Amino acid sequence: MMTLGCPKNRVDSEVMLGTLKQRGYSLVQDPAAAQVIVVNTCAFIGPAKQESVDSILEMAEFKKSGACSTLVVTGCLSQRYGAELSKEMPEVDHFLGTGAYAQIGDLLAAEASPRQVIPDPDYIHDAKTPRENSMPSYTAYLKISEGCDNACAFCIIPTLRGGQRSRPIADIVAEAQRLSEQGVQELNLVAQDLTAYGHDLPGKPKLHDLLRELVKVDVRWIRLHYAYPRVFTDELIELMATEKKIAKYLDMPLQHASDKLLLSMKRGRDSKFLKELLTKLRARVPGLVMRTSMIVGMPGETEEDFEMLKEFVKEQRFERLGVFQYSDEEGTAAYDYENKVPKQTIERRWREVMAIQKRINREQNKKLVGQRIEVLVEGPSEESEHLLVGRHEGQAPEIDGLVYINDGLAYPGEFVTVEVTEAHDYDLIAKVVERPNPKDRVHKPRESFPMPVVPSAR
Repeated sequence: MMTLGCPKNRVDSEVMLGTLKQRGYSLVQDPAAAQVIVVNTCAFIGPAKQESVDSILEMAEFKKSGACSTLVVTGCLSQRYGAELSKEMPEVDHFLGTGAYAQIGDLLAAEASPRQVIPDPDYIHDAKTPRENSMPSYTAYLKISEGCDNACAFCIIPTLRGGQRSRPIADIVAEAQRLSEQGVQELNLVAQDLTAYGHDLPGKPKLHDLLRELVKVDVRWIRLHYAYPRVFTDELIELMATEKKIAKYLDMPLQHASDKLLLSMKRGRDSKFLKELLTKLRARVPGLVMRTSMIVGMPGETEEDFEMLKEFVKEQRFERLGVFQYSDEEGTAAYDYENKVPKQTIERRWREVMAIQKRINREQNKKLVGQRIEVLVEGPSEESEHLLVGRHEGQAPEIDGLVYINDGLAYPGEFVTVEVTEAHDYDLIAKVVERPNPKDRVHKPRESFPMPVVPSAR
């Protein structure tokens, strides 16, 4: 199973793993030994599409040199280009769209099954759907809704994933409870638009209503990802400030600071609103770690607009920042916009913003030297067997920096207290100063599934 793109795609892959496990399949680490290879693709922007195509062609070679008899391509690339891919890639046996991944077991079991299964995207799994967590046993993603009702001018996701489909609160809590029983201590909530949760359900529950129930589950951290700023209630802010289980971490894509660009992006809010919301969040949730994403090179972005963006980044001093280079995607409103920005200009602007943020990261990390913080230990470092790695509350899995532990003993899945001894641009160095009694460990470590995942920059 090869998964590309965002954590929401990873959850879809985990559903496929659970479905296939029920059918008697087992997962192998070496694609050369696999009889069935599944590539779950991303098609959000141009580079992601190219990476998906390259991965499909790479895996297709195992039909010649390995044990592979069936190659399946799923996800956003199939949904968007299924008909074209079917003609151009005869080596692929099946293409499944974003609403058909749960059908993979039936597809492979049928003697004669269609080559393309690409319905309109309207499916979302529930707590009863088989799923195998591919993350280490102490952490998991929890998808609370699928699809999106926004119409951002640069984004193709509503076309690929369909409209908003929220899961009922009781169903989400049931899955969270099952994950907790499996040893999960960190729940990472994901959706296309987290703060839009519930508006499509009877009674229109809000995200804070869901969180009030989720905090009753026996986990340590609940982390919020993709929380759009358009609707951010005072009740949600208050819950973040007062509930210990909700990590003081917020992933909120803002995209720009120029009112002209925010309007052309169809983001629904202006820069004044965004700045006031950020001020309120900082004031009411002390210690909040903010992650956001920006886009440079949107059609019509002038140097003046870009200077506004840079000043905004300098002023707000986000703890985490990802920057997209605008990708001209057919099927989006922005594709038809005039005044396209040259690629070299987009790349220059990207480098300038990232350089600003790198300095901010370094300065913020240096302030942590000498402080004691709680860290979730992940295990030995890939760089050296003499180092452990972990993450503090302000570091999300896969996308943020790490805490490298070079002094002290700890086990994967443990929460330990460390003292920060060094700071780098994105990572910290620390030593263990306190760890739990062995008999108080929350669970026995388990190795994660060896499922390659290439996370997007978001």
